[in-house]
Amino acid sequence: MKNFYITTTLPYVNADPHIGFALEIVQADAIARYQRMLGNDVIFNTGTDEHGLKIHRKAEEQGIPTQEYVDGYAATFGKLKDSLNLSYTNFTRTTDPHHKVAAQEFWKRCEANGDIYKKEYQVKYCVGCELEKTDSELVDDKCPIHPTYEIEMISEENYFFKFSAYQEKLLKLYEQEGFIVPQHRQHEIKAFVERGLQDFSISRLKEKMPWGVPVPGDGAQVMYVWFDALVNYISTLGWPGSATAAPGRPATFETLWGTVEHPNGVQVAGKDNLRQQTAMWQAMLLSAQLPPSKQIFIHGFITAEGKKMSKSVGNVVAPYDVVEKYGTDAVRYFLLGGLPSYDDGDWSETRFEDFYTAHLANGVGNLTSRVLTMVEKYADGVIPEKEKCWFPEQIESFWDLFGMELNNFNFEGALHSLSKRLVNELDYYITQQKPWEKAKVGEDISGLLYQLAEGLRHIALALLPIIPASAEKILTSLGIDVASLESLEIESAWARLKPGTKVVKGDMLFPRLEK
Repeated sequence: MKNFYITTTLPYVNADPHIGFALEIVQADAIARYQRMLGNDVIFNTGTDEHGLKIHRKAEEQGIPTQEYVDGYAATFGKLKDSLNLSYTNFTRTTDPHHKVAAQEFWKRCEANGDIYKKEYQVKYCVGCELEKTDSELVDDKCPIHPTYEIEMISEENYFFKFSAYQEKLLKLYEQEGFIVPQHRQHEIKAFVERGLQDFSISRLKEKMPWGVPVPGDGAQVMYVWFDALVNYISTLGWPGSATAAPGRPATFETLWGTVEHPNGVQVAGKDNLRQQTAMWQAMLLSAQLPPSKQIFIHGFITAEGKKMSKSVGNVVAPYDVVEKYGTDAVRYFLLGGLPSYDDGDWSETRFEDFYTAHLANGVGNLTSRVLTMVEKYADGVIPEKEKCWFPEQIESFWDLFGMELNNFNFEGALHSLSKRLVNELDYYITQQKPWEKAKVGEDISGLLYQLAEGLRHIALALLPIIPASAEKILTSLGIDVASLESLEIESAWARLKPGTKVVKGDMLFPRLEK
């Protein structure tokens, strides 16, 4: 047993949640749930990023105080917990008093290390990214990520962070295999750092941008949004004071975030956050003399029928809407198994419905119904006597592969292996053995039914981190008390299902979609 810490980025609260962030938080949730199944104490952090010029302007446009504006959006993002059945333990808002104190303490440590200085500068700036932009990053004088925003020129005296001083240390960090997943993102950021780093601004004049954390010792400046927001990954752990741990388990900041020799922080972020999470934040941690992250997973974007999602185009997919139409587990399963884990993926209702029909309605749902129906019909609705399992090696190899894929954040690969190695194999076994024909001629099929029920149990266990509500229904149908499952220990011995246990078929898990 060990402490395991995972965090998403904090979404910027200038718009309602979109399906791209739903992807990120469901991915992190699956990892958190899997780690709990292994018996680890998990701290899972998410929250909202609530400072910056873009937010301040949005509040002004609506004619309301900025705090009232961010309070409303924080509540909207908080509702994702129920909508997507999330298991996060911490919800950090960057307007929280403790976070502000932590951000200021972090600033002081970087300053004490000689990495913060003040200078006059002029730069092109994308309000959408809240980042400075070079000419090479612009397309037709527009930010390619936020083409609807005008590039602004900022000319003022601000504080800067000595990013350029950390080129070699960052490159040393990137020598660790698997520090950034997938590998091509690690190559991408390494190439960026090798080209040379420019110091970046970490403050704004308060008179121009009043909505931010005050710079320690300089009331005329507030912290730049990225410098403030990134600190949430450790402020949520109680840093620089006492740590936050699972109930009943003593923990320190070192056991949760880790040490330089044994870092523990796992981060999940989108590819538009690559530079901030894997270079800027790591350099800031080094400056504050804190351990780097242990690992950072970078996922791709979700397009809508081949096009980038945009409010102006009107093709933004809202997670609340699709959950209402299809259900939480259907959405979770598609996000994890129906999209590429390492690259961009496309959302369309047709693609979603085809995937649902193939893998849930005709796959897991149909198999569950077949197995439970046969136990009900041929074994009087109870788990029959067991016999030697028919595919122990396949079960063991499945769990090895499934665990490896999840440890590599390859959710698509994990669900492909579940479908191919267990769901399809059980379906094939039923077709091959024809238990209904054997029962018709009086042959004893109790052992066969036990094997099918045990195979279904393994499928349900694998689905617990993916579609927890449906997985729990399957386990409950098999007479397993889900609340008593303390951890998942993969064993070759099939001793979990008790003969004589009452089986309850229940309602159809995944009804077929109406055309």
